[in-house]
Amino acid sequence: MAIVQFPLKLVSRRMLAPTVAHLAFARADGQPLPFVPGQFLQVHFHYGDGTATKRSYSLATRHDHAAGPAESAEIAVSYVAGGAATALFEGLQPGDEIQASGPYGRFCLMPDDANGRYLLIATGTGVTPYRAMLPQLEALFAARGLRVVLLQGARTPAELLYGDEFRAFADAHPGHFRYVPCLSRELPAGPHPDVRHGYVQQFLGEFGPDGADDIAYLCGNPNMVDACFEALKDAGLEVRRIRREKYVSSK
Repeated sequence: MAIVQFPLKLVSRRMLAPTVAHLAFARADGQPLPFVPGQFLQVHFHYGDGTATKRSYSLATRHDHAAGPAESAEIAVSYVAGGAATALFEGLQPGDEIQASGPYGRFCLMPDDANGRYLLIATGTGVTPYRAMLPQLEALFAARGLRVVLLQGARTPAELLYGDEFRAFADAHPGHFRYVPCLSRELPAGPHPDVRHGYVQQFLGEFGPDGADDIAYLCGNPNMVDACFEALKDAGLEVRRIRREKYVSSK
């Protein structure tokens, strides 16, 4: 079956970190973009020699889907020196168009989930689907008292993508959402009590499964995903309650 592509027009761009940009697009054909938080788009383009290629990007759009389809497609893009996709995105100006397809994927909160807590773990741009899930999670706090812990790994405070948004969300929902940045190289001055020094997998003993009905999501660096998967299994969490998506940087 042929892949149906559609045009996306760049609306805005801002830097989230020294090498990561947040880009917001609108469909240039005026259509909405229905998606489930946790899904991704594929961006289609060509190498310099004309060969077709594509890259996958999780949607980071925060949108109340109960109010209707989203109007924007927001993604986080890691810039890689010499990368073809990097050249594409760095060269875009507001109003320029790219071709995309999707959404795809099942790294989503499931409607029949009846767990008491989600354990969300991410490194790098692997945190973007969790940003998109925030409106869903907020609704679940009210509907069934859900609790969430987000462990986000980065080297330095400057590389904590959407960190200010997650901290504000945690402050707005005490008792329901706990945000735990895990910084491997550098701590901020006067760190929040929930900041940890080290890698996310080092703190699963502290924040890991607190009951058999936990559901864990792992997204980001493949080594982190594998290490956390094994640790969660060893802690007694059933494999079916661990949902994974690995991010591999590509040029």
